[in-house]
Amino acid sequence: MPAIRYEVLGIGNAIVDVIARTEEDFLLKQGMNKGGMALIDEPRAEAIYKAMGPAVETSGGSAANTIVGVASLGVRSAFIGKVKDDLLGRAFSHDIRAAGVAFTTTPAARGPSTARCYVLVTPDGERTMNTYLGAAQNLHPSDIDADLVAGSAILYLEGYLWDPKDAKDAFLKAAKIAHQAERTVALSLSDAFCVDRWRDEFLHLMRSRTVDLIFANEAELSSLYQTADFDTAVAVLRKDIGTAVITRSEKGCIVIGPDGTEAVSAFPVERVVDTTGAGDLFAAGFLCGLARGADDRTCGRLGALAAGEIIQHLGARPETSLQDLARQNGLLD
Repeated sequence: MPAIRYEVLGIGNAIVDVIARTEEDFLLKQGMNKGGMALIDEPRAEAIYKAMGPAVETSGGSAANTIVGVASLGVRSAFIGKVKDDLLGRAFSHDIRAAGVAFTTTPAARGPSTARCYVLVTPDGERTMNTYLGAAQNLHPSDIDADLVAGSAILYLEGYLWDPKDAKDAFLKAAKIAHQAERTVALSLSDAFCVDRWRDEFLHLMRSRTVDLIFANEAELSSLYQTADFDTAVAVLRKDIGTAVITRSEKGCIVIGPDGTEAVSAFPVERVVDTTGAGDLFAAGFLCGLARGADDRTCGRLGALAAGEIIQHLGARPETSLQDLARQNGLLD
């Protein structure tokens, strides 16, 4: 078995977020499903950008946000994702490396521009996303560095990767390499609408043990098993996956594992500003604990701490050292 170079490796869509505050009626006029993520083409992307208010640009992407959070917790981390060699692609590459994440994926010289996600944040802090995948959807199996995957203790994948065919193949290649090296493979279900699109295939990934651990929120769990009854869904989930973490917003989370179920409360926050990245950063905290051999409760507390930090400001990347916050709360040495 190769030596461990990185504790967590993420693979996902390399995206630049364009974030703006908006009102409910803007979503209605634009035909957007509040709280969801829609895939859009370039003309639609340009139309939304023209219609939305003043915006802030920041590097994003679900798994990329998670890996930046992992790095902020002091965990050795790396990321694989596709950008184009353009202005936004160079900004994404700079930002993720500046956060302490190893990022060596070769940028595309031609083809569609770097992916971007238009994030509309309503006054209640809920975010609605419209994503132009651009270059990100051209992530290819050839972009998967086998030595990097085999040398990473945990492989973390985002459900959004399942939309483009080549990215799906890259996902499966990486998972196979990780398991051959006896590593852990984790998957975030990403979005309830994503689960709607790929329900049967996600269930197969779980039941075939292609993935060992899943992250989901209540809406994604409900979509996965097509039931609004939480307890019913959890009962079936136990049979389908070795370990699962279900986030429940202000109710915290539950960790379902071989040793039973652990309920973990949310961290108190002064004010919810923007929920963008809450699930991504929760996963970062949990993966940090998992990489360090912590128990389920500590992993859940680290996840809650990271999510609590991210929802108190605009954007999906930490604004303070999560490692320092964790130490202050007695969660890391």
